[in-house]
Amino acid sequence: MNFSEVFKQSNQLCKVSPDGKYLATCVQYRLVVRDVSTLQILQLYTCLDQISHMDWSSDSLFILCAMYKRGLVQVWSLEQPDWHCKIDEGSIGLVSSRWSPDGRHILNTTEFHLRVTVWSLCTKAVSYIKYPKACSKGIDFSRDGCYMALAERRDCKDYVSVFVCDDWHLLRHFETETQDLAGLEWSPNGCVLAVWDSCLEYKVLLYSLDGRLLSTYSAYEWSLGVKSVTWSPSSQFLAIGSYDEKVRILNHITWKKITQFEHPSTINNTKAVVYKEVERRPVVSDDLSLHNITVGTTLFNTQSKYEICPLPVQIPVVKPDPDRANPKIGISSLAFSADGRYLATKNGGFQVQSLSWHCTGDSLILLGKEQLCLCYMETEQEDK
Repeated sequence: MNFSEVFKQSNQLCKVSPDGKYLATCVQYRLVVRDVSTLQILQLYTCLDQISHMDWSSDSLFILCAMYKRGLVQVWSLEQPDWHCKIDEGSIGLVSSRWSPDGRHILNTTEFHLRVTVWSLCTKAVSYIKYPKACSKGIDFSRDGCYMALAERRDCKDYVSVFVCDDWHLLRHFETETQDLAGLEWSPNGCVLAVWDSCLEYKVLLYSLDGRLLSTYSAYEWSLGVKSVTWSPSSQFLAIGSYDEKVRILNHITWKKITQFEHPSTINNTKAVVYKEVERRPVVSDDLSLHNITVGTTLFNTQSKYEICPLPVQIPVVKPDPDRANPKIGISSLAFSADGRYLATKNGGFQVQSLSWHCTGDSLILLGKEQLCLCYMETEQEDK
C-alpha cells in the first residue's frame, strides 16, 4: 500500500467528486481541487470567509462552499474557472446548504428553520418553502431526483410536503400521525416514504406518494424507540435500528417483521468467525549497536496480524452512564451492501464514526476518529 504526502485540510472538509476524477479539500478560506491520479493542483479558489461546508454537484462540474457565520454560499465551476456565484441570505442567516439532484439548484435552510430557499443557477429564479421542521433528516429526494419530501411543523402538528423538483411546485401535502417527527426517507423505487417518530415513541409509518398511510409499525411502548432507519437497495426490506440494541427487518408486502438481529456481548454461534488483531513487537537484543541501525529500518516498527479466536468470544462492551444526557446506546448506523445481501450495523459506544459499503459490496469501510478500516467479506463462505 502506497501513501501520498500529507495535505492540509480544515474541519475534515475533504471530498472526492462523484465521477471519481477530482479531490477537493478546504484549508481555512481556500478551496483546493486536485487530480485524483496525479494529486496535482488543478484549481485554487479563494472564498470570502472560512468554509464551513463543501459539497460537489451530482455531475462533478460545480462545487458549493458555504460560510454559515456570514450567511454566504459561493459556487465555483471547474469548466469555467472565471465563473462563480455568490448567494447571500442576509440577516435571516444560514444553517445548512445542499445541492438538488440535478446539480443546478441550491437549497439553503435559514436560521431557526424559518424557510428553505431554492436558488436556480440557470435561470436565477428563487423559490421559498415555509415551515421546514428542524429534525435530523427533514429533507430527502427520491432516487430518480424527481421528487423531494419535506418535513414541516405547523400549528403544533407534523406534515409532509412532496414537491416536484422540475419547477418546485407542491404535489402533495398531508398530515402525519406522529407526535414529533424525527426523519423521513424515500424507498429506492420512489413508491413509499418511511416516516418515523422521535426516540420517545417507537413508531414507523409508511406512506404512498399520494399521502395514503399504508402501514404503521411499533415494536414496543414506554421506552426509547427508533434511532436509525434505512432501505435495502431493492426496496423489499426496511431495516429499523432501535435503542434496545436490536435491528428489525420489515418486508414490503405486509410491512410485518420477518426477522431481527441483536448485538450480543458473547458470540457462540458456530457459523460465526471472529478475528482479533494481534500486535507483535520485535525483540531487541542487549548487544545491539546503534551503528548497525540504518535509516528507514523496520526494527522498531510494530507488526500486526489477524488471528481466529476460538468460540465463545467475549466482546468488550462500553456501558453508557444512564445519568448523563444522550447516552450512546442503540443502533445508530445501518448500511446495506450494494447487492442487498449484507447488512452492517453499529451499536452503542463502538468507536466508529460512520460505516459504508464499497460499491462492489465485498468490503466495508469503517471510519473512526483517527483511523480508516476496510473489512473484506468472505465470498466463498457466505454464511460467515
